[in-house]
Amino acid sequence: MGDDQLDLDLVKRVQAGDNSAFDLLVRKYQHRIGAVVYRFVPDHAESQDVTQEAFIRAYRALGNFRGDAQFYTWLYRIAVNTAKNHLVTMKRRPPTADIAVEDAEHFAGGGRLHDHDTPEHQLLRGEMEQTVNDTVAALPEELRQAITLREVDGRSYEEIAQLMQCPIGTVRSRIFRAREAIDRQLRPLMDNQRVRP
Repeated sequence: MGDDQLDLDLVKRVQAGDNSAFDLLVRKYQHRIGAVVYRFVPDHAESQDVTQEAFIRAYRALGNFRGDAQFYTWLYRIAVNTAKNHLVTMKRRPPTADIAVEDAEHFAGGGRLHDHDTPEHQLLRGEMEQTVNDTVAALPEELRQAITLREVDGRSYEEIAQLMQCPIGTVRSRIFRAREAIDRQLRPLMDNQRVRP
């Protein structure tokens, strides 16, 4: 049984009154949804509250879920909307930084961050992580969301197109432009590293 079918079966059980099936869905997706919310609400305790609120909203809306989209896609949209609504309620704008430092290694080229653990390389790694974070934070929202879904969440282009409700060609273009911006900012650091004795 595929993942999507398993989710659908659990949803049907919840709709039939089996609340323990919803607990299984929460356990399965709580970390991924928590990571999504954290990108908008970077305070740990606050993001946990918003994540819980997203699951409560999902539970209340589950009766309307028909399986037209994948369950995770549906849940993801609820989480994003809940996080954005929370920020509006708190009279705050979405955060400028979407990626935590520890997630920077998931970006293309991230393997270079782990070469050697000398003090110089630790310094370079810190500079690179900060550069990636700053660059991603400065991207327009649609580029930032696309690159994060691809490089941090490991989503396929098809899934990203569904989540962002746009054609795959647009997704590819956004990811390409985001990677280009990141590479452009990292290149001086890498060039400086190469010319060092």
